[in-house]
Amino acid sequence: MKLQDSNKKKIRILFVCLGNICRSPAAESVMNRIIEKNNLQDSIETDSAGTSGWHEGDLPDERMRAHGEKRGYAFLSRARRFTKKDFQNFDYIIAMDDQNYMDVKSMAITTEDERKIHRMTEFSRQYSHDHIPDPYFGGTSGFELVLDLLEDACLGLMEVIIDKEDIE
Repeated sequence: MKLQDSNKKKIRILFVCLGNICRSPAAESVMNRIIEKNNLQDSIETDSAGTSGWHEGDLPDERMRAHGEKRGYAFLSRARRFTKKDFQNFDYIIAMDDQNYMDVKSMAITTEDERKIHRMTEFSRQYSHDHIPDPYFGGTSGFELVLDLLEDACLGLMEVIIDKEDIE
């Protein structure tokens, strides 16, 4: 796989959930591993945000971090709130569920902004879930399911980006 032409700007992906402490930082780490495995760090970068500001500045939920560590992920990003400026800074804005999708879409100003917004499950390859469930109030199986769904959908997202953005 060839890297993108160095004159092209990086493709920027923002993952969005409610508090930015479980699903979106997990998606960010999962996607970063896929980016690294494909040697695309110079072409693609990621970030995550939440539609609420309840946890701003916090590390991801310790349960999410523990489940991620078992799979070799390090969830180290700090929670931040999604802002309208994110539409200018990102090419793909990926929402974890319908409420996140609608909250982000309500902040879109242009049709170009709206075209950037997607549901994470649009990119699922193996699973038929219509959203990435919030594991915050659940148990161990919820965190594991989220990681399974994200690993699958992030691979699908990478395939779409490579095809659509002409990354070789």
